Amino acid sequence: MTGYGKAEALLAAGKLTVEIRSLNAKNAEISLKTSLLPKDREMEVRRMLSERLRRGTIDLFLNWEPNAGASARALNLDAARAYYSQLLELRRSLPGCTDPEEGTPDTLLAALLRLPDVADAKKAEVIGEAEWPLVAKAIDEAVAMLEHFRETEGAALYRDVTARVQSILDLYEEVDKYDPERIETVKARILKNLENLGVKADKERFEQELVYYIEKLDINEERVRLRQHCRYFLETIDTEPEPGKKLGFIIQEMGREINTTGSKANHALIQKAVVRMKDELEKIREQSLNIL
Repeated sequence: MTGYGKAEALLAAGKLTVEIRSLNAKNAEISLKTSLLPKDREMEVRRMLSERLRRGTIDLFLNWEPNAGASARALNLDAARAYYSQLLELRRSLPGCTDPEEGTPDTLLAALLRLPDVADAKKAEVIGEAEWPLVAKAIDEAVAMLEHFRETEGAALYRDVTARVQSILDLYEEVDKYDPERIETVKARILKNLENLGVKADKERFEQELVYYIEKLDINEERVRLRQHCRYFLETIDTEPEPGKKLGFIIQEMGREINTTGSKANHALIQKAVVRMKDELEKIREQSLNIL
């Protein structure tokens, strides 16, 4: 869901730059970070962004660069004359001033221009009805650029997460390889402990209890379910138009089977493979947050 788009609209009074930024979020959280957008157009823009971008923390910025003529400042002559009269009156009231108007135009001009309301920037509506089609086109172009950014990032994400799912499947092949050895190790350890205790067990009863104990350590169900979840993950990411949320649920189920395998392992090399699977799954989880 991360992306960035930028476009420009050349208006009569200057240049308007549109920038749109999107970050990860579960829903569409749209923020219009500008005062230039006409109030009657805000809902239209929000609706378009929500429909096109679907999810993410989406910020829209408008930056205005006026032309030289549009940014010129106009003198408020009435205010200037009023200030001028007051300044002359002030000079007359000062001690030792024999000619209050001597040097006044040169000495007071800079001060007059700095006084409030004497020089005002021309205030014109930046985006009027006539300019709106150009602005709407720029917003559309910025959104299209952001969508292209997302598509490019999405292709890289697809390659990464599918490779990691395949890595989890490959690691479970290692678990399968060590499973027979694990069962024999468990049997040998129990028999050795009985010998150390000097206990003579009933052979038939011992076999029954051993089978029951080993069944509790059996990971065949976890193996089958994890492979099903991995296949479902790959199928979902290939077929769903917006698989992000569903992938999050599948990842939870994959994690449950991996954790159960680890708790039943009783084998150092299987535990090592489980840790690597958890690492791959955590990276898949982080990347899935950026999938629509």
